[in-house]
Amino acid sequence: MQAIFETLFDIVYLVTVITLGILMVRGSGGELQYRLFGAMAITLGCGDAFHLIPRAVALCTTGLESYTAALGIGKLITSITMTAFYVLLYDVWRCRYRITGKKGLTIAVWTLAALRVVLCLMPQNAWTSAEAPLSWGIYRNIPFTILGALIVVLFYRSAKETGDRPFRFLWLTVVISFGCYLPVVLFADRIPAVGMLMIPKTCAYVWTVLIGFNAMKGRKNQ
Repeated sequence: MQAIFETLFDIVYLVTVITLGILMVRGSGGELQYRLFGAMAITLGCGDAFHLIPRAVALCTTGLESYTAALGIGKLITSITMTAFYVLLYDVWRCRYRITGKKGLTIAVWTLAALRVVLCLMPQNAWTSAEAPLSWGIYRNIPFTILGALIVVLFYRSAKETGDRPFRFLWLTVVISFGCYLPVVLFADRIPAVGMLMIPKTCAYVWTVLIGFNAMKGRKNQ
């Protein structure tokens, strides 16, 4: 039952975010913020596919233990593409609110992203091993969490200051996604039920993409 539900859920998720991303890129009408948002959604979906597709195959066949290496490599790719997702979201913030300058902030965002990627690529992560160390799961997520917190603050402040109703909850989607993701990193190996938090985390990402898509459609209907 878990295999069927999870596989269907993941298929719907991947098809939804990639389709919305393509529609946004094609329907952006030359507006950079929506083209970036579309690229962000495509990056999200394609990156997650590297982990979710092997997981679905594993659940529907011989089990997760038989696909340890494939799942580990998929997690590595997903970790990198999720980092790119937040860098693109930062660029969306700059475009939407017409932010100029702030070179130090941009350097901070790229530094955190680069540090996250470097930490993900370190062999100590043991991605293809069934005994991947929790310590490195924590190390690589420190800069990622700081990056996420920075995005939350930027969108919360800008949406509030400008009265931006279409984006007023974007900061909340990021809070929910991290609030569900971090317990999985810390506790899922010891308490498997914690892994269920990946469902609301995934829904939060769909909500993020829908915010951008609905904003684009609303602009067209004005």
